[in-house]
Amino acid sequence: MKNSIKRMKQNNSGSSPKINSETVSEAHDKNSIKCSTRKRIDLNGDYLLLCAENKDVINWPSLPVTVKALEKSKGTLLTGKVPGNFELDLHREGLIEDPFLGTNVWKMQKLESMHIFYGRYFSFDHDSFSIPLPFVPILVMEGVDTVAEIFLNGRKIGDCSNMFLIHEIPIPEIREGENELVIHILPTCIEARKNPVSAYNNALKYNYETLRLRKSASMFGWDITPRIVSAGLWRPVFLECRPKEHIRQAYLMTLSIDDFHPDSVFASLQLFFDTNIISDDLSEYEILVKGRHEDSFFEQRDRLWFTSGKLDFELESPHLWWPRGYGQPCLYETEVCLYKAGTLVDRLSFDFGVRTVFLNREDKNFQFLVNGEKIFLMGTNFVPIDVFHSRDRERLPEVMDLFWESGCNSLRIWGGNVYEDDFLYEYCDRKGILIWQDFMMACAIHPTDRQFCHIMQQEAVQIIRRLRQHPSLMVWSGDNECDQSVTFQKYYHKNPNRNRVTREILRDAVDFEDPVRPYLPSSPYYGEEWEKSFFLPEDHLWGPRDYYKSSFYKESSCLFAGEIGYHGCASIKSMKKFIPEDSLWPWQDNDCWLAHASSPEKGEKGIFTYRINLMASQIQKLFGHIPDDLEDFVLASQISQAEAMKFFIELFRLDPRRTGILWWNLIDGWPQFSDAAVDYYFEKKLAFYYIQQVQQPLLAAMREPDNQQIEAVILNGSRTSRDINIMIRDINMNDMEQSSILWKGCVTAHAGITSLSRFDYRSTEKKIYLIEWESGGHTGKNHYLCGEPPFSLDAYKAFMRSLDYPLFLKN
Repeated sequence: MKNSIKRMKQNNSGSSPKINSETVSEAHDKNSIKCSTRKRIDLNGDYLLLCAENKDVINWPSLPVTVKALEKSKGTLLTGKVPGNFELDLHREGLIEDPFLGTNVWKMQKLESMHIFYGRYFSFDHDSFSIPLPFVPILVMEGVDTVAEIFLNGRKIGDCSNMFLIHEIPIPEIREGENELVIHILPTCIEARKNPVSAYNNALKYNYETLRLRKSASMFGWDITPRIVSAGLWRPVFLECRPKEHIRQAYLMTLSIDDFHPDSVFASLQLFFDTNIISDDLSEYEILVKGRHEDSFFEQRDRLWFTSGKLDFELESPHLWWPRGYGQPCLYETEVCLYKAGTLVDRLSFDFGVRTVFLNREDKNFQFLVNGEKIFLMGTNFVPIDVFHSRDRERLPEVMDLFWESGCNSLRIWGGNVYEDDFLYEYCDRKGILIWQDFMMACAIHPTDRQFCHIMQQEAVQIIRRLRQHPSLMVWSGDNECDQSVTFQKYYHKNPNRNRVTREILRDAVDFEDPVRPYLPSSPYYGEEWEKSFFLPEDHLWGPRDYYKSSFYKESSCLFAGEIGYHGCASIKSMKKFIPEDSLWPWQDNDCWLAHASSPEKGEKGIFTYRINLMASQIQKLFGHIPDDLEDFVLASQISQAEAMKFFIELFRLDPRRTGILWWNLIDGWPQFSDAAVDYYFEKKLAFYYIQQVQQPLLAAMREPDNQQIEAVILNGSRTSRDINIMIRDINMNDMEQSSILWKGCVTAHAGITSLSRFDYRSTEKKIYLIEWESGGHTGKNHYLCGEPPFSLDAYKAFMRSLDYPLFLKN
């Protein structure tokens, strides 16, 4: 390791390195606003990494705050990658076993008391930067996990205690030539002990550390992620040289879109700006905003009368930003420039979408409107895509392509996750995907005292300013299921509306920082009538998780499902990557299956140990038995999940009073048995294909039986009428050779639901209706499993083979 660090030192000391695109680059703020007047030095890559136990560190006479001190310290020395997580470095060096294999994940809990030190040299040469104006160097760390001390050249320059925030530390005293950076990350679980907890506070069994400490709750153990309380510099680190006079904030908003002129539409736009100006005299300064999309453009400028202000103007006949399926997501290439006496001082550039968004919650409604049009949300919950969040960025492109392929027009970034990488928001801007954004709190009763309110206010302001420019962002939500955590307390029911964090702090932050976007205190939200009404317009439909057509699901009264899901086994191909061969079967009393359930512990005390039995019981309900071999067990589970997810989406899409469904969930964040439609290794389960099938804009389907009849309908999710050729076949599950054409014809489907025909229904008859259609050269296919369970697994397999449906591959 010493040879490695010496090479690093040699490459970063002595004469200044040549400044090129690899060492100095244009700055790119974490709100998708490019800053062409700012330069940066990349501080990612190899670091000296020191790992040491807390019991040892507390006895050290002093902390190592220079690279040389790190080299001489007791502990484990190795090369650490930035962005990264220290467990990945330990595994890469062969110091720990693969945490994803077998029950190794349980061993990760022994690393929770580790102190982590990152150290490196870097060079700085003031004259190498082509910035003609005075500037100040700023150390920017986009993701520090979590409690840390920052040292530059042996001197402490800052502290961090929030995984979610970008930390910026001005360092005007930086040396010319060689500099040393050391970052000391303290053990989260031990640091969390310093925070007071009251008798009223509550969290999941494994998550009490997160009541005050701002770190992703799912990292402490969840039913979808294992307990790996990681640490690291999980997002990029760089040195940015920023002009002393610069634009601190620039937010371009669409206030309204009006058609009060008979031949044209006008969008009322407003630019809010906030600048940092050194000069006493503002008369020479000017602010400019301009944007263009194809033949449409705008430009507005004015002198500065104060360091902050607004520019109001109108755009005639704007190209609007529309969600997927409702129009094109048009984006204006936009610049905001600050001038002094005609000379450019600072410039920000970003994409801007002209659109309005409104959430109608009056009279127990729950309806999103974009540009005044009602939008049916059809999407998924975006949960952690990797338990080691430093790998999120490399996985995101493939994950988002899967998301697009599935047919979604919306997603919800869940409150037990992290605020996602810019790539996701920019992708959604370009593709017309609507984003529901939770603040990062989930399934807990957090403190509401002054200290925690201050922490959340600071977090909210930074996150809102970072993300608000994205037209894809449609709503801010205070948390995930924290209202529910209050009202579901067994013996002491409290009013969730007394939660100062979500009712005051976050609400005010949204009002002041993003006044044109709606805010929802919680999901689901228990309003002022929480004691009088059990009706929630937006709800999370988990309940007993019994047969997917039980009364719990079919009779649910909510208008919008913020969460709903069903279990499905991973493929055998994937299972062989995370479960040793001798533990693949049987599933009963199997620690490897339990560890990947994802229970942080063995035995009956574990709150997630039920999940494997749940998967088996759902198979039992559909097919009347649990297969006694792995191949049929996996296939039966995938069929059960696929039929359930298909049913849930159809249930909401085919009901005119419903306004949206965000199912749970697209992809796993580690190898596991779960509700995801795609496993960690990007292997699609059968559910993915069925979801894709029923999320087509044009869908032919069967409604649930009513008065001994079943109705065939066409749902046209677009805003234009379509001519469609349709054929419905009746297939007998007891004899696949016996099929007949039940209905055939050509219809014109207008926007919304068009009824085709009604057929007699008997619950004792087990059959499959196969629906195929063609419109404008595009074909579609859907089916309906008719009758009451149990169904024959062999018959279902025969149906899949006969029609070339996606079939589970046994290897």
